[in-house]
Amino acid sequence: MLLGFKTELILNNQQRTALMKHCGVARHAWNWGLALTKQILDHNKMNPDAKIKFPTAIDLHKWLVALVKPENKWYYECSKSTPQEALRALRESWKRCFNKTAAVPKFKKKGKHDSFTLEGTVKILSSNKIQVPVIGVLRTYERLPQVLIKSCTISRQADRWFISFRFDVNPDSIEYEDTWFFPGDSVVGVDLGVKNLATLSTGQVITGAKSYKKYSAKLSRMQWLNRDQIIGSSNWKKAQMRIARLHRKIANIRKDTLHKLTTLLAKNHGTVVIEQLRRQGDDG
Repeated sequence: MLLGFKTELILNNQQRTALMKHCGVARHAWNWGLALTKQILDHNKMNPDAKIKFPTAIDLHKWLVALVKPENKWYYECSKSTPQEALRALRESWKRCFNKTAAVPKFKKKGKHDSFTLEGTVKILSSNKIQVPVIGVLRTYERLPQVLIKSCTISRQADRWFISFRFDVNPDSIEYEDTWFFPGDSVVGVDLGVKNLATLSTGQVITGAKSYKKYSAKLSRMQWLNRDQIIGSSNWKKAQMRIARLHRKIANIRKDTLHKLTTLLAKNHGTVVIEQLRRQGDDG
């Protein structure tokens, strides 16, 4: 069984700069690979008799090493796994697009959804220290599980950085401190709605957080005040950071509500039944 863990990092200025460099490399590799694969798809569409094989993640990385890295020396300041994992994620994104389970991949912009994945010498050293390639030892606010991991993902939300990873555990080895966690054979039905977040078959109604509605006026005012700022200026960057913090607050309130709902269901019911809505265009 795979479990996920995510926590905030304690960073100094040097480490923040290193993380931003890795984000830049991952974003550049993604955008380069996306532009190349789109050109290949356009060529195959225009020349059906002379199609080019759609590249795999390994092919993209070989071309990146041969064509891009020699012209961009700053690639060598970051871990080699960063662009490799970005191209692997791009290939998976195209795979979902071809299977019609996701939209066409989009180009990434600086400062939006910054993240990168590291693989290799990733090791948990102590209760709040983890070692990653090139960057070195990072400290965390929370205690880290003492497990073996092979990779980790570092992401940014406004001015805060988070590290996440997955690890495999044996379900029989998990010890539960609270006996009430075992819900037995209780069954509950969940009806997801628009006005309310969910309605349970027991009659209990779970209201949504409505965090965006609560802070929409404040968010609109902050964006309106930032309308005349010069893009790239110091004041513009400060305003953008304040807006990003408010977006993070809105998202965290929404996540908190969902976590409380799933915890309520897991604690009190052994089986959860959710309606399956038929989408437009589905057969049957």
